[in-house]
Amino acid sequence: MNDRISPQMHATPDGEAEISLVVRLPWEDVAKLGQEAGRLAAQMQRPVTLDEAVSNRLRSTALGAHAKPAAAQPAAMMPPSASVSSLPARPPAEQARQAIDRINGTA
Repeated sequence: MNDRISPQMHATPDGEAEISLVVRLPWEDVAKLGQEAGRLAAQMQRPVTLDEAVSNRLRSTALGAHAKPAAAQPAAMMPPSASVSSLPARPPAEQARQAIDRINGTA
């Protein structure tokens, strides 16, 4: 487990970054991502992948808000009904710590 390497990061032509990584999820979370993909596909009127659903979900939350200028902040958050997880809201630092613990197998 100590042979971890940093995920590769690439700049995309649209000015964003692309990071490839492997995430281990319970099947229930995969199902919720599938539901999110279904909602996104209906909204976009085309099929979408789970990758697109995850990217859309991350963009629609305030997780990366600290890295954006204040003028780029969205005016409103997604309603709780569109959430992938039904868990109560936790501070981003706590979410990150728990995700790292799960990835490292120490949770």
